[in-house]
Amino acid sequence: MQTFKVDGMTCGGCVRGVTNAIKRIDPDSTVDVDLATKTVKVESALAAKDIVGAIEGAGFEVLAKA
Repeated sequence: MQTFKVDGMTCGGCVRGVTNAIKRIDPDSTVDVDLATKTVKVESALAAKDIVGAIEGAGFEVLAKA
């Protein structure tokens, strides 16, 4: 499980955007987005840099890998 601190998420649309961006590059991944803590937890075989790229490609800023 990889955890990322993500800035800019404010609503359900943001959750869908982040989730869909990660699922696009790994359809078998499990994605859990928590708006309250601004964290995204991902269970995937992908490298962290690939997940960060997907999240940032969806228009959000990854502040740190937690």
